[in-house]
Amino acid sequence: MSVKSIDKAKHRKQKKQHIRKSVIGTAERPRLAVFRSLKHMYAQLIDDSASKTILTVSSLSTDIASDVAKAKTKTEVAKLVGMQIAKQAKDMKLEHVVFDRAGYIYHGRVKAMADGAREGGLIF
Repeated sequence: MSVKSIDKAKHRKQKKQHIRKSVIGTAERPRLAVFRSLKHMYAQLIDDSASKTILTVSSLSTDIASDVAKAKTKTEVAKLVGMQIAKQAKDMKLEHVVFDRAGYIYHGRVKAMADGAREGGLIF
């Protein structure tokens, strides 16, 4: 790893810790946490008061595997993941969430996932 990539990772980790001080999920309003790897997108609904993960959806989920295969870009895949987590959250009667971008810039795939979740009916 180069020095620049280590600095980027360290800077994102610092931003994530700063954001997590104020973004707290509850049972009524869980935290929608985002993780993006080079190939895939992951989203979780987390109840921080009980330290439990309520729901998890990723681009590897079998529920959306056929749609992911048809998607042309990673941004489209992120939007599908956002829509799927919104659908499953609605099934669990959860509408309000707190969005945790985990130190990532609100741009590209992270924004597409948030837009997909909003399209699916989640309110943040």
